[in-house]
Amino acid sequence: MEHIIKTTDLNFYYGKKNHIVKDLNIKVPTGSIYGFLGPNGAGKSTTMQLLSAVLPDYTGDIMLFEKSLQDHTPAVFNKIGALVESPALYLHLTGTENLKYICTLKSLDYSEIEPVLKTVGLENKGDLKAKKYSLGMKQRLAIAMALLGNPELLFLDEPVNGLDPVGITEMRELLVKLNKEQGITIFISSHLLSEIEKMCTHVGIIHHGILQFEGTMEALRNLKQKHQVTLTTANSARALEVLSNAAYEVSLLTTDKIQILLKDKEDIPAMVRFLTLEQIGIYELRSEDGLENWFLSLTK
Repeated sequence: MEHIIKTTDLNFYYGKKNHIVKDLNIKVPTGSIYGFLGPNGAGKSTTMQLLSAVLPDYTGDIMLFEKSLQDHTPAVFNKIGALVESPALYLHLTGTENLKYICTLKSLDYSEIEPVLKTVGLENKGDLKAKKYSLGMKQRLAIAMALLGNPELLFLDEPVNGLDPVGITEMRELLVKLNKEQGITIFISSHLLSEIEKMCTHVGIIHHGILQFEGTMEALRNLKQKHQVTLTTANSARALEVLSNAAYEVSLLTTDKIQILLKDKEDIPAMVRFLTLEQIGIYELRSEDGLENWFLSLTK
């Protein structure tokens, strides 16, 4: 099975005028961690709801496990775990009791509970009421609920939203572990390029409901690999002239600032030495990731 998820000309409207998802064609390779990336309001959550059959009224086609979603719902969800939007927990129940509830709904044996608690790092917190969990613990408990039944595919909608840096790191490590050790394909939505870069193998970028890019993370990096540097100099006009004559890709931003595009950040020292030899003083140098700038400009 090459693609575990495939959509063809997928469209969705809220009402008659609000066109939220527009001719969406995505292909999620089996065994990948696929980052579905875009700013808030881009259509990520709506797409997630379409893929998980929460929203049934759409045009186009959704293929899961190489079969049309409409043809094998709800049976297909025996192979899928989902955390869409915020975790749906009973806060007055313990972590274990929340998992027992899901086991009952899915006709699963309670023996699955301890292994999933251990997988998400909550093996000693099962007897604690969910209302006493931190936000990160609640997210991990929700993922434990999604893991019941040994799914082959996980849908996770903004799973690091609201977490502190430690919680984000722990969540990232957990998802990579699930992918590598259990072979679970993970479809994860996020508005954070930095997190998608660190954990995903493939990425799709959506903006205003339209897919702007899809491919491997390596292909995305290669697409916009130039490194951007902003310089504040003693004489920007002179700096612009000498850098242009030396075949640098440079532009004037303000009277005292110029922007240079380099192949990568390793070229910065040579460029600084060159300006110093030309007796052009540098007051400030700001180095920025070209990929991040490209993503921001793409989704403005």
